[in-house]
Amino acid sequence: MQQDRFSLTGKTALVTGAARGIGQAIAIGLAEAGATVIITAREVDKLTATQAAIEKIGGHAILQSLDVSQKSSIDEAFAATPRIDILVNNAGVEQPCPSIDVDEALWDRILDTNLKGAFFCAQAAARLMLKSGGGSIINICSLLSDVGVGGSAAYGSSKTGLLGMTRALATEWAASGIRVNGIGPGYFRTEMTEPFFQADGWEAMMIEKVPMRRFGNVEDLVGAAIFLGSPASTYVTGQLLYVDGGFMAAM
Repeated sequence: MQQDRFSLTGKTALVTGAARGIGQAIAIGLAEAGATVIITAREVDKLTATQAAIEKIGGHAILQSLDVSQKSSIDEAFAATPRIDILVNNAGVEQPCPSIDVDEALWDRILDTNLKGAFFCAQAAARLMLKSGGGSIINICSLLSDVGVGGSAAYGSSKTGLLGMTRALATEWAASGIRVNGIGPGYFRTEMTEPFFQADGWEAMMIEKVPMRRFGNVEDLVGAAIFLGSPASTYVTGQLLYVDGGFMAAM
């Protein structure tokens, strides 16, 4: 039956930045679709809410400490994982700042987490996937993968780079059965984006640019992640799927 093509039963997924927001929602969704989910964050004790939500729906979660900005932490986390079928590179940081004021520490913090960390997680996952015949890597990109926004030069650079990395790895690893795709969330209200929503007039201005006339809920991203992680997308690689209420179409 066609719905079986969306099943993740028997699959193992690893989600970075799974303690809250988008990562948490995707981790729960993958578990609901049948996957065993390795949920990661810098501090394991922050993963208990995600673990509880997964167990409440009868799923299975494995907690793992992982700081994606540190390659040694990536190596340690993946060494403890014998198999990965799905990797969701979700961990990310943002700190809006006028470009004239960006210092090296801020630049490194954002790029090390959003881009360098995603690459080395993908590399580590691919090494495991090659042993098992393939898998799916899903990078959480951004509207800023394609659109420039003032005050977000470092973040935009990281997300544009993530899209380029997605396409390069998809091309290189396709013959080995490893698919690499991206999801581009539109405007979602999360802890990371809350400062934008608090700015005077920002919310009213931005909602007018979204054809659906609403901001995203993190649950809106779950279907896209299940699709890209499942056999339903066997012939899909190197793509960026925007989940944005039509924002990019209206640009």
